[in-house]
Amino acid sequence: MSRRVFTYRGYTLEELQQMSRDELMKLLPSRKRRSLKRMNTYEHLKLYQKIMAYKRGEWPKNKPLRTHCRDFVILPDMIGVTIHVFNGKEYIPVEITPEKIGFFLGEFAPTCKLVRHGDPGMKATRSSRYVPLK
Repeated sequence: MSRRVFTYRGYTLEELQQMSRDELMKLLPSRKRRSLKRMNTYEHLKLYQKIMAYKRGEWPKNKPLRTHCRDFVILPDMIGVTIHVFNGKEYIPVEITPEKIGFFLGEFAPTCKLVRHGDPGMKATRSSRYVPLK
């Protein structure tokens, strides 16, 4: 069986990594293009510099990359990096894979837990613990 090659809108990962930012922006949806166009705040530039330092080997391997920038668009040159994204309570590790190109970092660090209601008497509130006998 042949291994499936990753493509994003018809381009392979190697082609995406060699593209300039302007060429890459043309492939992304409009919301991501707008975010990339405005992604020159201090926090975004600082995070991008940390990611590039990590890729070059200048960042200590035992120290995680932590960020609060949930609106940072994942780019092809970030592949292979694990970034710890803050969800309001803790840092969630996000491994950057090719399938995550074009998404925001915050999409992979949920801020809310799913509510799981249990049976009456089990994981229930005080008022709903009563279970009548049938």
